[in-house]
Amino acid sequence: MAISLLLLLLLVSAVSGDEKAFIGVNVGTDLSDMPSPTEVVALLKSQNVRHVRLYDADRAMLLALANTGIQVSVSVPNELLLGIGQSNATAANWVARNIIDHVPATNITSIAVGSEVLTALPNAAPVLVSALKFIHSALVASNLDSQIKVSTPHSSSIILDSFPPSQAFFNRSWDPVTVPLLKFLQSTGSYLMLNVYPYYDYMQSNGVIPLDYALFHPLPPNKEAVDSNTLLHYTNVFDAIVDAAYFSMSYLNITNVPIVVTESGWPSKGDSSEPDATVENANTYNSNLIKHVINNTGTPKHPGIAVSTYIYELYNEDLSPGPASEQNWGLFDANGVPVYILHLTGAGTIFANDTTNQTFCVARESADPKMLQAALDWACGPGKVNCSPLLQGQPCYEPNNVVSHSTYAFNAYFQQMGKSTGTCDFKGVATITTTDPSHGSCVFPGSFGKNGTTTNGTSLAPSSNDSSSGYPLQYFYGSDSLTTSVIIGVSILVVLDSNPILFFLSELSRRVAELN
Repeated sequence: MAISLLLLLLLVSAVSGDEKAFIGVNVGTDLSDMPSPTEVVALLKSQNVRHVRLYDADRAMLLALANTGIQVSVSVPNELLLGIGQSNATAANWVARNIIDHVPATNITSIAVGSEVLTALPNAAPVLVSALKFIHSALVASNLDSQIKVSTPHSSSIILDSFPPSQAFFNRSWDPVTVPLLKFLQSTGSYLMLNVYPYYDYMQSNGVIPLDYALFHPLPPNKEAVDSNTLLHYTNVFDAIVDAAYFSMSYLNITNVPIVVTESGWPSKGDSSEPDATVENANTYNSNLIKHVINNTGTPKHPGIAVSTYIYELYNEDLSPGPASEQNWGLFDANGVPVYILHLTGAGTIFANDTTNQTFCVARESADPKMLQAALDWACGPGKVNCSPLLQGQPCYEPNNVVSHSTYAFNAYFQQMGKSTGTCDFKGVATITTTDPSHGSCVFPGSFGKNGTTTNGTSLAPSSNDSSSGYPLQYFYGSDSLTTSVIIGVSILVVLDSNPILFFLSELSRRVAELN
């Protein structure tokens, strides 16, 4: 596919400034029409995804990943944990079947033993550390322990009083598990796996956490959250949670275990009780997350230190139980079609396969023609788009309809604004596509890999989240005002018929008259 997630082949992080972070993706399978393993791998390769996390150790999937170079994290499902945690032989057999049979062809780099065991399966917590140790022993016996790290993902809810981060601590009732677990991670050179979901922190905060703070939006200094104990400034929820985990470990005298975020993301759709589960917010969060991680920004406590992260998740999973958001965390649908186009331009040359310049903004054919006309007027007016190619006799005049002309204007604005978040919405009548809308001699801005001019500053495009933005020519739709507008436009045209802009205004007035 033309779109790339731009997820790079980088090394696993450690708490030292020498390593670089990677972005990976979780591959769930709760789909009614799950793609085959070869189709999944084809999508991963086309998107330059170099790190994946599987929720099990499916043999067909591991075989499909063989000889791709993709680094794979496999999982011991929770339902197998009790058996493995109580039997060294059971653990060894699991490693033999699911790991040794596949390496080195399949590049397995870590094993996640269970998932959120302390909160999701507390009855298995007493054998969790034993399960990790038994799995690790089997790797040692096969001389794979230096290549494959063993850990277990935790929900961030095991951290109490997470803000300010310097006061955070692990739930003390789990000390009999967390203390030996952290010592195991420290002694084996492994890392703490943590699931970080600012979406849930935002939803559960009852308005205390601003949406901008959850989405990595830039904040003015006076809006940043300050840890009163350390005076560290926090500009996003993600960093605050990661640092809360670091401080929680330090209070247990563990200071050299790095953190890998095994799950993080934002849903693109929700039910009526989840108004902020939107495509725009999901795009914003994941785009900003990727840039934040890949740029090795680190956290306020550990600036420049890698926090490698797996995005949750590759596909929308329509079989996931729960509210609508649970089925809509994916970057792609089951057919491999992107749910949205990540905004990654400007993230740096580190992106080896950045094809975000091959995205375009087009009008929705099902949109209300009057809404399209109003948005077109805005783009060619306050939006400062050069709409002269739409004039009669010019390359993009045909086909002479509001959908075609709006598509040209919307895309021109989208390109000149650097394809930044919110610049392809126009109150819901525009959408992003990877299909080049150029036709004949009408070449759209951004076509053939040529970016439009990027304008710095705040986006001027009316977005779905901006209730105050409006289109200055909406008054065209009143019949009396329409007549007045047409008369004024024609009168000016008679006086200044050499001005192409006035010709364009005349065309606008004519088309509005046709619509009414």
